[in-house]
Amino acid sequence: MNLERIETHIDGLVILQPRIFNDGRGYFYESWNKQTFLQCGIAQDFVQDNQSLSQQGVLRGLHFQKPPFAQAKLVRVIQGAVLDVAVDIRKNSPTYGQHVAVELTGENKTLFYIPEGFAHGFLTLQDDTIFAYKCSNYYHKASEESLMWNDPDLNIAWGIDAPLLSEKDLAGLPFRGYVTAFE
Repeated sequence: MNLERIETHIDGLVILQPRIFNDGRGYFYESWNKQTFLQCGIAQDFVQDNQSLSQQGVLRGLHFQKPPFAQAKLVRVIQGAVLDVAVDIRKNSPTYGQHVAVELTGENKTLFYIPEGFAHGFLTLQDDTIFAYKCSNYYHKASEESLMWNDPDLNIAWGIDAPLLSEKDLAGLPFRGYVTAFE
């Protein structure tokens, strides 16, 4: 198999390390192969690919879409580096409110699988970072929400005090508000 599955402490969140083929011309690897992912226990159909370019210090997230428009994501960095974070927002999960953070770079080519039921965001660690991700559901603006990136209840160690944020992310919900608003 050309993919190593690395479990996290949160059920469903999986770090994947592809096998990289390097030679004098550069490198090659499969960033998505449905059969290989099935062998790793990930039976996910993706319907949309997204890509963003960000400068150092940009923080995007913590985003999610409410059911029935919830999305699973397979994320990676093509160029540059990010601190990628997924927060468990599955109310019946024993790890509800906990998160996993992983550094994804163009060099390490690590993939991060995030199933439905997670808020997701990333902090760009280098200029001209290209971030790419697959989604299992189409974007649906009316069902999109954002949690506060710096919510003390989530206690995410972003390593930055004043990231560059969108208007949407500046208006992110507090986690306790999310719990109250959507129970």
